[in-house]
Amino acid sequence: MNDDEELKEWEFIGRRGGDVATLVSGSVIAAAPEADRAAKAAGQELRFDFLDDRAVLDLLRRRHEDEEDMFKAGAVHGVPLALVGTAAVLYWAAVAQYWEVAASRNAFLAIAAIVLVTQVFFFVRSAKSHWGDPVRQNLRARAVAYRKIAHIARRGGADIPAHYPHYGPYPFAATFRPEVDDREKSESESADDHGYR
Repeated sequence: MNDDEELKEWEFIGRRGGDVATLVSGSVIAAAPEADRAAKAAGQELRFDFLDDRAVLDLLRRRHEDEEDMFKAGAVHGVPLALVGTAAVLYWAAVAQYWEVAASRNAFLAIAAIVLVTQVFFFVRSAKSHWGDPVRQNLRARAVAYRKIAHIARRGGADIPAHYPHYGPYPFAATFRPEVDDREKSESESADDHGYR
């Protein structure tokens, strides 16, 4: 079942597998003058209204979906890579290195290397398709900016829960790419009335 199906109107999931959080109204954030200035400056830079409650809610819900997709993609290729790599190293350490025939040892190493290189290739390709997607990078850039704005508002005295919006910043792949901004808007506009495709 999709996480969003059980969410109330102003709720979103703050982190992968985390608790449901409630959106803080843009008027609460704007009440802190420094946060209001930061929201307007970031809005011009990132072409997004950080004080528009519906737009921010959609942003946070899509950010959660993006995080879920990144985790799933990493697990699909990362877990088998870790298991096969560990098994190959352990088998080499416990058995294969003691084989008397050098050709058998070399064959094992060659096959293990081919399998691991193939798995690394698929892992990297999957990672690039998720981390490097420019539309997703725009989403992440806006999510990082919103988090900073919310923290500025909290420090400025706004009534905002600690750690809101309850997820950490993206350490990578959060570069805003204005040349694909229209593509992101067109995908959002093709969504249904609730902002979901």
